Amino acid sequence: MVTAEFLEHQMSIGNDLKTAMPQFGFPGLVPGDRWCVTAFNWLRPIATGLRPTWSSRQLTERALEIVPLEALQEHAVDVPSGPGTSDLEVNLVHRL
Repeated sequence: MVTAEFLEHQMSIGNDLKTAMPQFGFPGLVPGDRWCVTAFNWLRPIATGLRPTWSSRQLTERALEIVPLEALQEHAVDVPSGPGTSDLEVNLVHRL
């Protein structure tokens, strides 16, 4: 689940997740939405003291090539799916 701090950090590294881009079907994110980011972009805010979260149901195994297991264990949350949750999914992925 993204937080205001995480969205601001992503903006500061050139990954604008807040601005809607209707031409690509992207609604823009607000705190509380669930979304996917690359493993590298998920890991970067930890160095600044932010605590990004992730859902164990959405982790790809290749993310472990970038993100230490200890960091994943420390920041894990299981976000409920189904009614009342956002259509956006949390997904920590590794982009080649």
